[in-house]
Amino acid sequence: RQEQRMKEEEQLLYVRRLKAAGIQERHLQDWTFASATDTPSIQMAKRYTENWKKVKAENLGLLLWGDVGTGKSFLAACIANALLEKGVPVLMTNFSKILNQMGAMYSDERYRYIASFNRFSLLIIDDLGTENLTPFVISQLFHVINSRDLSRKTTIISTNLSPEELQSTYTERISSRLMGQYTPIPVFGEDLRNS
Repeated sequence: RQEQRMKEEEQLLYVRRLKAAGIQERHLQDWTFASATDTPSIQMAKRYTENWKKVKAENLGLLLWGDVGTGKSFLAACIANALLEKGVPVLMTNFSKILNQMGAMYSDERYRYIASFNRFSLLIIDDLGTENLTPFVISQLFHVINSRDLSRKTTIISTNLSPEELQSTYTERISSRLMGQYTPIPVFGEDLRNS
């Protein structure tokens, strides 16, 4: 019994460390399926986490898109927290934070930084499309997406841009990957921030 208790404590400590590394914004740790209203989007997200072995094996990424405030970040955080509870390494961040980290790096350091995302079984890039577009930004976004793809690592992206807007905003190399390798999930409804 004592051995079992020690294993459970080790698992709890492991999950706590995963959460601390994977979700840097503390309020996101409170966004779970337990606090969610049962909607078709939440049901889909639950199925996604329940079938994680298949999702991971088939590298099934998601593109959560819709208007501001409709719950895309909440949905992504629910997925992240459910998988972290299972001991799956997840990183939830946004592309602006990634770019800020890269700001003072040399190209070799940027390459290693991007490669470091591959230690996470799931990378969630929240709010894609809020960054200022420059050739450097587009290039780094391509490297992140491409590195995940080549490593057969699963990615979820949330954005306020529609699939058509993504195609007209980003280069063909990026938009073709987003449209071809991620399942688009529209997240609609009222602006939850105003309720």
